[in-house]
Order: sequence, then C-alpha cells, then structure tokens
Amino acid sequence: MGLRDLFSSKKEEAPANPAMAELGREYANAKRHRDRRAMNRIARQFAEQSNGDTDAASFEQGKSGYEAIPPGYSKPRRGRRR
Repeated sequence: MGLRDLFSSKKEEAPANPAMAELGREYANAKRHRDRRAMNRIARQFAEQSNGDTDAASFEQGKSGYEAIPPGYSKPRRGRRR
C-alpha cells in the first residue's frame, strides 16, 4: 500500500453501525500495541453490545481499516538473534 492508496479520493462505503466500526479500530490499535487488557475489554464490550451480522461486519470493517495503515515505526527486536 503506497501513499497513493492512503490518500486516494476513493471512499469506502460507510459502515452500517459507526459505533461498532470505532470499536473495531480501538481493538486493532490495542492489538498493534500488544495491550491484552484493552483487547479483552473491547472483545467483552463487543459481545455484549453486538446484535447480528451487520454489527460484526462493521467491527471487521473498522478493524481492517486500521490494520491497513502501516505502522509508523519498526517493531523492537526483543530477544531475537541477529
């Protein structure tokens, strides 16, 4: 994914439930930063609030939208041999 894809004028269709899409983005952010506590909290919140396939699709759309953005830094090489 290059800069052209990141700033393209092509817009994805809006999610059916914007609140679930935001929850998906928060989940992807917590996953990227390896915050298990936040991931579990968001997963519980999603399980309590979701009611159907449209909410699940909105959650996945928000999650994949955030995961498509490349990280701004390289991951640390902890405990790996070089």
